[in-house]
Amino acid sequence: MSTHLLTAALDAAERGWHVFPLRPADKRPALHGEDVCPLIGDCAGGHRKWEDRATIDPDRIRRAWADRPFNIGIATGPSGLVVVDLDMPKPKSSTGTPAGVTTFGALCERTGQDVPATYRTRTASGGHHLYFTAPPGVRLANSAGRLGKLIDTRAHGGYVVSAGSFTATGPYTVTDPTPPAPLPEWLYTLLAPRQPTPRLVAVPSSSKASRYAAAALRAETATVRAAQVGERDWTLLSAARALGRFIAWGDLPRSVVEEALQEAGESAGLSSRQCRSTVRSGLNWSVARNPQRRTA
Repeated sequence: MSTHLLTAALDAAERGWHVFPLRPADKRPALHGEDVCPLIGDCAGGHRKWEDRATIDPDRIRRAWADRPFNIGIATGPSGLVVVDLDMPKPKSSTGTPAGVTTFGALCERTGQDVPATYRTRTASGGHHLYFTAPPGVRLANSAGRLGKLIDTRAHGGYVVSAGSFTATGPYTVTDPTPPAPLPEWLYTLLAPRQPTPRLVAVPSSSKASRYAAAALRAETATVRAAQVGERDWTLLSAARALGRFIAWGDLPRSVVEEALQEAGESAGLSSRQCRSTVRSGLNWSVARNPQRRTA
């Protein structure tokens, strides 16, 4: 098995993919952490994390895989890769939860795109990894759920388990040896960093826009942007309900609130359609319950 894994690691390096060892039959890095760093060898000048130590040097790879059957990690950032991770539902998930590959197929259909033909692997759990080359001069980060449920992406700061590796649940295998295609423009558009647009979070200067309303808008949109996976939709709904009263009272134009919450929700990783639906629902609920304008 060690020979098989060494060959797979060397094959990945020949493609220009920077590899590092993972624990045998596991997905976790085998390299030491910062708290136990001996500050010698590669770390003589200071602790170096797995992304810094990933390599395409065949001699280093042979030494690393000489004695133990390490699994293979591919550091996506140094490798110039963006990998779309299509995961499987957890065993205790609802029976109606679609797999990531199904959700991704639906996303392609909604956007009028074909499922990209590119290098693809099947994971130990039955999911899929789609490999793309990163756009030149662009630094994409990892994402979780931004493209849809059970769809993550790995780029700078991330890694994937390479084909040839295995865990207790099964092997990682190549299902499409096609060379990685460039990241499609439509996918890049969905993954590109979204910069806050000042006009969306600033309240127009008018007699109806109080300082309190402006501060509330800034605070609520900041909370939405910082929401974690699993809390984003509820956080957006709560923000809409909190801000709806300012619309009812005449302190904020509805269009300003809708745009600000839409931008914040998409920045947090929610889809455009989901944001619109959640914002509309929350604002309608709040406006209906706050029909009277505040008195001075």
